[in-house]
Amino acid sequence: QVKLVESGGGSVQAGGSLRLSCAASGGTLSLYVMGWFRQAPGKEREFVATISRSGTGIWYIDSIDSVKGRFTISRDNAKNTVYLQMNSLKPEDTAVYYCAAAPMTSTLAVATNPDLYSYWGQGTQVTVSS
Repeated sequence: QVKLVESGGGSVQAGGSLRLSCAASGGTLSLYVMGWFRQAPGKEREFVATISRSGTGIWYIDSIDSVKGRFTISRDNAKNTVYLQMNSLKPEDTAVYYCAAAPMTSTLAVATNPDLYSYWGQGTQVTVSS
């Protein structure tokens, strides 16, 4: 049973930065595709970013107000930790951010579908004020 614990959330002004961490225990993180999702008040949970087991495959949400160029997902399998560096934050980034782990045999595959993820953290609040 993999347990995921997020940290690093908080309140910042628009344009600021935060670095979220997701520490895993009870399992070997290198066996899992990792993802970050977020849920804003009154909205459905949405995919943000995913990284393959090897770290070479990365994908970000592709939308008009994309996080591409502002957010960076990374992982340190030796530390059993995944990160989400968030720069140039906007008020619309305000949400609870969750990390999740998807068991996958491929070391290169990524996963954007939340149904593929077996383990979820409890979430960390990110609030961006204008």
